[in-house]
Amino acid sequence: MRLAQLAKLIQAQCTAAPDINVVGVASLLKADSQHISFFSNSALQAQLNKTQAAAVIIKPEQQHLSPVPCLLMADPYLGYGRCMNVFYSPPKPVAFIHPTAWLNPNARIGKNVYIGAKAVVGAANIHDGVYIGEACVISDGVVLGAGSRLLKNVTLMNDVCVGQDAIIHPGAVIGADGFALANDHGQWLKIPQIGTVIIGNQVEIGANTTIDRGALDNTVIEDGVKLDNQIQIAHNVHIGQHTAIAACVGIAGSTRVGAYCTIGGGVGMVGHIEVVDNVHITGGSVVLQSILEAGVYSSGSPLQKNRLWRKNYSHMKNITQMAKDLKTLKESPLNPASSPLNQKDSL
Repeated sequence: MRLAQLAKLIQAQCTAAPDINVVGVASLLKADSQHISFFSNSALQAQLNKTQAAAVIIKPEQQHLSPVPCLLMADPYLGYGRCMNVFYSPPKPVAFIHPTAWLNPNARIGKNVYIGAKAVVGAANIHDGVYIGEACVISDGVVLGAGSRLLKNVTLMNDVCVGQDAIIHPGAVIGADGFALANDHGQWLKIPQIGTVIIGNQVEIGANTTIDRGALDNTVIEDGVKLDNQIQIAHNVHIGQHTAIAACVGIAGSTRVGAYCTIGGGVGMVGHIEVVDNVHITGGSVVLQSILEAGVYSSGSPLQKNRLWRKNYSHMKNITQMAKDLKTLKESPLNPASSPLNQKDSL
């Protein structure tokens, strides 16, 4: 398409050469005269100087740095994302059911639904334009909203509800039993899980991520939530809209996470706590209590040499006693700071 057309689609300002034809997106060094690139990191200035791109998406205040025409945007990385969706969005599925797929006679299949090889579809409700990849398992009672895409080996257990335009990556398991056990005189009694999982519109779920069904009520993932790979979301968790969670996060049961939050990789969250909207938790943190005020939160010790870490940890084991000793020292008559002569009178 012409550069001016692309600028309109990504909501950018075209500064020059509106009639240049562009066919795709590439990095600054790999782009040629038919590709768009973007500049969002000042560390890549040397690559920008050498680029042969047809045009570069760049901030207005940095356009003088570019040797090629510019598309001006306040957030060039967002512009890059929009370009990728223009040029590389997956094609809409066409009506097709592979001969090796198995469908329950009571399954309701909408228009233009693609069902891949060896997929199993129970008595589910599959809306228009859904893509079901190879070896997916769609159990009885599942509802799949229009335009959703399930890639290979996705499992949706009974009664799971997925909204419109969701993307679920390979190996994800939605609606398995939550980890609910009661100790019966030293033996574990399994508690049946009779809730399900409700997933909103435009949710993305990464590879090998698991979302457990609720115990009595439902596990809920609201609209626009983005989940990375290998995340564990336990029963009855509620994730607010447009929250993004990075890989290897574990969220224990009945925890409620607000909207517009970000949770870094490897975070662990205990159960039965609340995290309000607009909270940002940095990677590797451990959340042991509710977070009731928006902001950025961190925990854990930064990486350091093992010898120093061992030394510091040995002091940590004695920190309670050290605090007691410090308090005693402060209250000692031998401490000048505790002398009545150094204290203001209370009137």
